[in-house]
Amino acid sequence: MNIAIITGASSGMGAECVKQINRAYKKLDEIWILARRLDRLQSLSNIEGNARIRPIAMDITNDAHVDALIDCFREVNPQIRMLVNAAGTGIIGRFDDESLEDELNMIDLNCRALTAFTKICLPYMKKNSRIINFASAAAFLPQPEFAVYSATKSYVLNFSRALNKELKDRGIAVTAVCPGPVATEFFEIAEKHHSIPAYKKIAMVRPAAVVEKAINDSRKKREISVYSAAMNAFRFFTKVLPHSLFLYFWKEA
Repeated sequence: MNIAIITGASSGMGAECVKQINRAYKKLDEIWILARRLDRLQSLSNIEGNARIRPIAMDITNDAHVDALIDCFREVNPQIRMLVNAAGTGIIGRFDDESLEDELNMIDLNCRALTAFTKICLPYMKKNSRIINFASAAAFLPQPEFAVYSATKSYVLNFSRALNKELKDRGIAVTAVCPGPVATEFFEIAEKHHSIPAYKKIAMVRPAAVVEKAINDSRKKREISVYSAAMNAFRFFTKVLPHSLFLYFWKEA
């Protein structure tokens, strides 16, 4: 059985991935969509497409839930053609103002769970399988008042690029998606204490466009997917200019 697995599928980029992958890939038998909110998952069950949608309500940071999924893999022995790690969270604010629980939750979801899912899915992947990991343009440099979030996304970017190199001999491509601000529910959580800067709101884009480019870049085996001219320019300048310069002007702003 050929399947795709999408984490964080109940909303935002994950939900958009479910819709677009189900339309784009004709050889998938099922798409397993994972998130905590079963009602949201069930609402995606009848979307038009080529594969059957299988909702799985679970907390991907919960070891017992992950172990149950591992047991399911052993029983079904699926061929995982695509893994999309779309689950993620972020909190805007100074590190010394935010709660320890919130900061550790970001690390657990953005880094630990993504790593675990990649690890448990790889034995069921073969040549021409794909992994799409949602990082962020925040991965390109340190971001004050987004310190832990940007650090976790740097982890996702570096992990994805290294893994893409490691898996070339198996014919498995890994793409890190690095969007700027995207109009999703993400900011309902991120802005619970502080609002995002106005310039980020101006640069906000639609999730459908970001996901469409991510899928196309994954097909082309590109290691990084960056949507929009503004974010590509941002990536360029963070590569050629010292990060200390950005941090100086951040402080002065």
